[in-house]
Amino acid sequence: MPGDNKVRVRFAPSPTGGLHLGGVRTVLFNYLFTKHNGGDFILRIEDTDQTRFVPGAEEYIFDCLKWCGLEPDESPLHGGPYAPYRQSERKPIYKQYAEQLIKDGYAYYAFDTAEELDEMRSKFKTAENTSPQYNYVLREKMRNSLTLGDDEVTRLLSEEAPYVIRIKMPLDETITFTDMIRGEVSFNSSQVDDKVLLKADGMPTYHLAVVVDDYLMKITHAFRGEEWLPSAPVHVILWKYLFGLENMPQWAHLPLILKPDGNGKLSKRDGDRLGFPVFAMNWMDAKMNELTEGFRERGFLPEAFVNMLAMLGWNDGTSQEIFTLDELISKFSMDRVHKGGAKFDFEKAKWYNHEWIKKLPVSNYKAQIKKLFDEKNIVASDDKKFETVLELVKERCTLLPDFVQQASFFFQSPVDIDINAIKPKWDEKKNLFFTELIRAFELATLWEHDELEKEFKEMAAAHQIKPGELMLPLRIMLVGGKFGPGVFDIATIIGREDTVKRIQHTLSLLQS
Repeated sequence: MPGDNKVRVRFAPSPTGGLHLGGVRTVLFNYLFTKHNGGDFILRIEDTDQTRFVPGAEEYIFDCLKWCGLEPDESPLHGGPYAPYRQSERKPIYKQYAEQLIKDGYAYYAFDTAEELDEMRSKFKTAENTSPQYNYVLREKMRNSLTLGDDEVTRLLSEEAPYVIRIKMPLDETITFTDMIRGEVSFNSSQVDDKVLLKADGMPTYHLAVVVDDYLMKITHAFRGEEWLPSAPVHVILWKYLFGLENMPQWAHLPLILKPDGNGKLSKRDGDRLGFPVFAMNWMDAKMNELTEGFRERGFLPEAFVNMLAMLGWNDGTSQEIFTLDELISKFSMDRVHKGGAKFDFEKAKWYNHEWIKKLPVSNYKAQIKKLFDEKNIVASDDKKFETVLELVKERCTLLPDFVQQASFFFQSPVDIDINAIKPKWDEKKNLFFTELIRAFELATLWEHDELEKEFKEMAAAHQIKPGELMLPLRIMLVGGKFGPGVFDIATIIGREDTVKRIQHTLSLLQS
């Protein structure tokens, strides 16, 4: 293990778009393992493929991690002893390692043009091999420093002919490493093609850059999605050739997050099709002029989002499901991460959010709800009343926008009244009751929950009507529909004047 045995892990995203659920979970597992072991969490931007670079994507990644409470110790934003943390700014570092591989006989210059590569794929295509690879067989038939004479290679380099540097994968060698989740994993080197290490523009590919940077930054553990397993043999070989396997980080390939039906990896298209977000936060794709909604904007709390992600592929061995970030840090271990993929369940995700809305004091999220109120032009200027109302209705809210429906009527009279829910059982007897209730409420000396309920029930008894038959009409009069907390709690908070006005308004609608 490199370094002084202090745990150092890294998340290395490409700035190419929104941050998918799977990416945030990789960050989370990195973060939890690091903090559990008192280590450092590094964020490194892997922007070697400049053709895929998307403006704003890097800032978006940092904003997402900040919202989730998973901020790195070292990064392009936070600095650190191993700067720079953007691979594009480390370009001069990589060439020397690629050249060293050539010198040691482990890599070679390839001068093939794009047309020659297309011709190779066409010429050697067979029914058994529909996608020919530049490998130990075909390298001998291509234009590279293994097939050209030394003088020709020297001439091409002196004339600055375009070239890439490819790794020379060994023939029929078993490549083995121990994965922290999967145990011993083996590959045959002959099944792996000669990957490009250094591109024609002098930028490294991911394969070279990740190995060099992990070594130079003293990374001790590397966690990434299982889709990177096919690249593992190239990376193991590079570690062996450049730095020695004893310096290689411990690896863990995390299970995939699967579609709700379990058939394949969860994608943005699945979210679009099934109506749920798959990105942490809203992502605006400037190229496509397309906005993709995120969990934050849908109304998720970061505590719930992180809790939900942690349980996708991990548990602590108990039935506990609700964890704070500190509890997750305390209990996290890689041996409890599952090998198999985890099915994403949006209903379960919402359940986590509902639990966290109930668990947290409303002061933690009232600013977000206030913003939602402002967007709907609902004036809630009394801060104490606002908190009281949110506390009263929070058990009925699953997502933050639910507070608008569940709480707006405390601050403005409902625009729509569900008259049709009252009409079928409405009669003159009930009309008389509510007419007299208005008078009783106007004369009430104490405007508080118990007094209002007592007055209401005594009047119902006097009119020989069951209180239950009157509660629904009263609720609809006050809030507009069949929802909301206790009716006398509502009346107490909105006050005498508003309560009377709303009953009068509904009576006028019923009479008309």
